Order: sequence, then structure tokens, then C-alpha cells
Amino acid sequence: MQGRRERGRPGLDVHRGARTMTYEQGPLRTPDGGARTAPAGTHATGPPARNDRGRWAWPRRHRRPLLLSAVCVLLMQMAFAMVTTALEQSPTIDEPVYVGTSVVYVREHSLRFNPEHPPLGKLIIATGTVFAHPRLDPGFQGDQGRLGRRLLYESGNDPWRVMFWARLPVMVVTLLFGLVVFGFARDLLGSAGGLAALALYAFSPDLITNGALATLDVPAAGFVVTAAWMLWRARRRPLLYLPLAGVASGAAVATKMSTLPAVPVLLVLTGWSYWQARGDAMPRSRRATHSLVAAVGVALVLVGVVWATYLVVDPRLRWATPANVPAVHGLRALLLDWLPFPDAYGDGMRIQFGFESATWHGYLFGRLYSGSLWYYLPAALLVKTPLGMLALWCGGALAMAAVPRLRSAVPYVLLLPAVLLAAAMQGSRDLGVRYALFVPMFLAVAAAGVLALRRRWAYAVTAALVGCVAVSSLRTYPYYLPYSNEAFGGPSATHLRLHDSNVDWGQDLGRLAARLRERYPHDKDVWLVYKGSGVPSWYGIHGHDPLKVPPSRVHGLLVVSDTSIAKAEGRLAQLLSGSRAIDDVGHSITIFRRP
Repeated sequence: MQGRRERGRPGLDVHRGARTMTYEQGPLRTPDGGARTAPAGTHATGPPARNDRGRWAWPRRHRRPLLLSAVCVLLMQMAFAMVTTALEQSPTIDEPVYVGTSVVYVREHSLRFNPEHPPLGKLIIATGTVFAHPRLDPGFQGDQGRLGRRLLYESGNDPWRVMFWARLPVMVVTLLFGLVVFGFARDLLGSAGGLAALALYAFSPDLITNGALATLDVPAAGFVVTAAWMLWRARRRPLLYLPLAGVASGAAVATKMSTLPAVPVLLVLTGWSYWQARGDAMPRSRRATHSLVAAVGVALVLVGVVWATYLVVDPRLRWATPANVPAVHGLRALLLDWLPFPDAYGDGMRIQFGFESATWHGYLFGRLYSGSLWYYLPAALLVKTPLGMLALWCGGALAMAAVPRLRSAVPYVLLLPAVLLAAAMQGSRDLGVRYALFVPMFLAVAAAGVLALRRRWAYAVTAALVGCVAVSSLRTYPYYLPYSNEAFGGPSATHLRLHDSNVDWGQDLGRLAARLRERYPHDKDVWLVYKGSGVPSWYGIHGHDPLKVPPSRVHGLLVVSDTSIAKAEGRLAQLLSGSRAIDDVGHSITIFRRP
């Protein structure tokens, strides 16, 4: 008896009690997501097929609508978390600089502010600020920090409104990069793998946090992931995807200079993808030459994108090197001489090298130190990543190395984040996991590799761990910025182990003002030690500086940012020792009562 057959779809043959799947002439999926054609009559053994009238018939017939619905639900959850978080958070330390610079880009076409970062990320932010119509006097001559303060608090603008519009484009691109992660994992592991990867992405507290801020970290990491995906797809259609890989690579480099270590890897993968695409039909010497030409072509596209971003801001490139740009010598100077980018880009790199030469303070597991620790970023990721996500990262990476059909994807999925993480670990600024946001993006794709084991327990374990990640993420709402996993005490205990943008980035002035009004309306003496770029008085917080008077005069409420507590010494340490903690605001600010 022969079941129903359609051209290009599996039919069902039952012969002597055994079931086989018969394929007519049509496309079949290869392990790397490609397509091949099977001759008519080819048989492939498989599990018994269910009758269309069985209990799985409806989900199978509506597989595409169900998949689309699941993707939409995950992205809508992430969008809701980001939007509501953005509406409640005051500007973080870095945001006013980027927002002020974006307004100057649009109105004055000047590159003079924030040269240490290329323009693309701030141009993305500018697509939102143009709708806020903020007032700003032209020709401002102060530094970039003062520029942000002038724009938000001294020009008659509403900081809440300006910041929401500035954050909105970053939220949009964060959601789009979620689709990139879904598409990348789906190419490797099918729809189930794509959904697992997207779920890890959408519930990641670090990605929700930084995706809701007008900063550059999520766009830079997302463009690198996009470039890797385009190169993976270029193994089948190089003429279409290699130019797109060049655009994405250039966009990453035009957003943050910290993505430059990925460029050599991306170019090598370009040549390898082209080599794989041409197969054995072309002589090896010719394949090698064409692969080299492909890598050069992608490099040229990358350079063109970087130049284009600068020309969009200032078509005449009126750039004068600032007086405070440090001199660079040795290999760094040689690198700058060889970079085919605008002079403004090179001077920005000199400023970044100056930052790297400075001594910064770090805080890890209760220890305050000067300089940097090479293991800081892995340790911080261990604290700030949900436990289920950590387990899937490890399992997925092992599965990609163990399953033969996934090994070819290892350089695209695991090598790139490894190189970027190794470079970031050499940095001198131990300020937060935001310097390694490419890790949760790439490893969301890798985590789906567990499903390649093709065992029922693998699907069950993946679903259970994704569920644990979702619960952990939802429980921390809306305090995603100070998130830490349950093994380290949750968000309320993060300040005991980390500081700065991991927990306290100046984001809770609005919440502090509301708390003081609601719970402490009769306390007239408020002493404030705030770490951030916001202006407390604009929010109705009229606190005095306790570090400018003798400790004997400090009585009443003492409000201190948790990062300042971590770094407390001298007079502040003395004040804290004689005070009693009575309240917590957003897990980033502690309120003390001092008799």
C-alpha cells in the first residue's frame, strides 16, 4: 500500500511491515543548511510516520504560522522589557555623551565630539533624537561630558523624552539582531534550534539591559554576529552574501574600535567560505586565487563603509587633531600608519590607547584593586549570566565540536567570540560585561547545538534549561542592569561582587526621587554621594555633599551609590561605618540612616 506523494515532499511506503520515506525529485537540506537534489525513488529510513489524522497533524500543517508566532512572542517579550526599563531609567554615565554627539552630528555636521568612537552607533541614536526635536545652542565649545549635561538639563528639554527617543533606535536594532541569531541557528539546526537560540537571546538580562540604552555595545556586537552569519551563508551563494558580510563587518568597525581584532578572522573566513562554495569543480590554484580576491573585496567594502560613515557626518571631513590626543609609539603607531581609515579614526584610536595606558580601579568579589585582572570578564560573565544559559553554552560548544556535521561551523560561531574575548581580556578597564556582549550573542547560536545530538532527552533538557533562563530573567524585572544569577544571590547581592556598569551606572535617579517622596517626606537633611551623569536637582533631589563637611555635621539620610560604597575609603568609609542601611533603590543605591 502506498501513501500520498507530492513532488518534492516525502511520501510513505509500507512494505512487509517496515516503513521507509520515499523522496520524489526535489530539494533536500544538507547539514550546513544548503540544498541538494535527490533522484526519484531514493529511500531514507527514518522513524515511523504519523497519520495526518493523528494528534500531531494540526501542528504539522500549521508549522510555519506557529513558528512565526513563537518568534513574535519572544521578540515582543524582549521589546516590552526594554521599553519599560528605558522609561524608568535615568541617563547612565555614557549615554549623555553619545546623545549630545548625535545631535551635533545632525545639526552641525561636526566630528569634534567623542572621536574615540566612530560615528555609526551615534548615527543610529540620531535617528531617534531627530524626533525628539531637542533644543541645543549651536557652536557649543565645552567638553563632551558638559555637552550631554547642557543638552539634557540646561536647554529646557525633558530628559525623559529625549532619552527615550535616543534609546528607541538601539532597541529596534537589538530586536533585529535577535532575528539574525534566530536565522543563524536555524541554518545550522533547523527551526527548533533557531527558537532555542532566540529564546536565550531574548531573555538575556545583559542584552535586555544594554539593548535599552543609547550606547554602542549591542550594535557593535550585533554587526559582528551578522557578518559571521553572512559568511556562513556565503558557502552556498558567495556573490550574494560576501558583499553583505563586508557591509556588516564595516558597520562593526564603524561602531566601536574594539571590534578590529575580529577583522583578520573575518577575512580568513571570507576566503574559506569562497573556497568551500566553489567545490572541486575549479582547479585548486584558481580557487586559491579567487578566494584571496574575495577576501580583498570584502576588505575593500569594509573600508568603504567606515569612510561612508564619516562622510555622512561631515562630507568635507573638516577634522583637526585635538590637543589632548596622546602620542603613540611602537607597534601601535605602525598599526595606525597602516590603517586605511580617515584621520579622525586614527586619532580616536590614539585616545583609546591613552585610556588603555591609564590605571583604572576594579572591583571583583569584594576586592578593590588598581589595574586590571585578565580573568575579570570571564568571572563577571559567570556572575551575570543565568545558570541555565551557562549550562547550554557549555553543552552547545561541546556538541559543535563533537557532532561531525557542525564542526565546519565552529570557526564561524566559536572562534570569533574567542578572539574578541581574548582581546577584551587584555584591556585595562574592568568596568563591566558590556565589553563582551558578543559572547551571549554568539553562544546563543552555539547553545542550540545540543539539539544536534538528536535525542529526546536533548530536546527535553534544552527546553527545561531555556525555561529556567526565562524564569530567572522574568524574576529580575525591571532591574536587569544589576542582575546576577541565583548562585551569587540575585540582583540584590550583585554590588557585593561587581561594580560600575554591572550594577550601578547612574540609572536610578528617578527611582530615588520617588522613594524619597514616598517613604521619607519629612527628612529634610539628605546627604548624597551619587555616581553618574544625571543632575539630581532636576529630579527633585536636593542633597548635600557629605564629603565637603566634617563627619560630625552629617546626620539624617545618607544616600550612596553602590559603586561608591565598593570604592569607599577615607571620609566616606568613616561615614558609612557609623551609619545603618535602611533601604535599597533599584539594587544600585543604598539609603543609610546616620544618627
